[in-house]
Amino acid sequence: MDTRSTFKPGDTVVVGFPFDAHSSFMRGPAKGPTALVEAYHSPSANLFTEKGLDLSLVAGLHFIGNANLGDNYWQIERTIDQLLAQEVKVISLGGDHSITYPIMKAYAKRYPDLHILQTDAHGDLYPDFEGNPYSHACPFARIMEDGLCKGLLQVGVRSLSTIQKGMAQEYGVEIIEMKDWASWKGPLPLSLTNPLYLSLDLDVLDPAFAPGVSHHEPGGMHTRELITLIQELPMPLIGADIVELNPDRDLNGITAMVAAKLLREILHNMQAENVS
Repeated sequence: MDTRSTFKPGDTVVVGFPFDAHSSFMRGPAKGPTALVEAYHSPSANLFTEKGLDLSLVAGLHFIGNANLGDNYWQIERTIDQLLAQEVKVISLGGDHSITYPIMKAYAKRYPDLHILQTDAHGDLYPDFEGNPYSHACPFARIMEDGLCKGLLQVGVRSLSTIQKGMAQEYGVEIIEMKDWASWKGPLPLSLTNPLYLSLDLDVLDPAFAPGVSHHEPGGMHTRELITLIQELPMPLIGADIVELNPDRDLNGITAMVAAKLLREILHNMQAENVS
């Protein structure tokens, strides 16, 4: 991977972060970026989005492979810094959800009014988890503590502990829990404004649709619901991540293909200004 390649402002760059050292239950998400990209290019599907954009013809779209991280967590921030310096939009493929914190540290330097939409079964708001403040159960606690965004909306949460509820109240996190999603009417809260970043944890989906994640939490979204949420976002995203794909738990590559489908729809959103 070479982040020094020359990109044009407004291009979209897809980069993998094969990191799962902060996973609490099991390893495996480090294999996620490679599996997701392989599914994206699978000959069993094509590169058209549902609204008809042929992503194979998008000149400003670049897949640059996986970052060379080892166990250097903070190299994630440096990699995103190098890419954002070229005024591109970045989609980061994880990896466990801990990667979002260093990504946001880089984004916040360039987007002081950043808003985040997080789709997730979990709040990821623990002050620390099992003694690790950088656990994949903690990234949004770190993000809110550091003031890295102006607003955080979580959708699909269905395992909110007392500690996390307290953190959400302390930092003004808006949450649409999964138990309330079916009855939700109208658009997402108006506080969700530009510039908008999407952090998509695949375990927001019910395990029936995404078995290839480390933490199975029944009662989640259907794939169709999540696709529609992405398609109906009121503005183009300035960045996104897709995290927690664990190929070791996947069945026949189902979850990888779901992730590839979601990636295509996110890419369509990012190209919205150039699509008629």
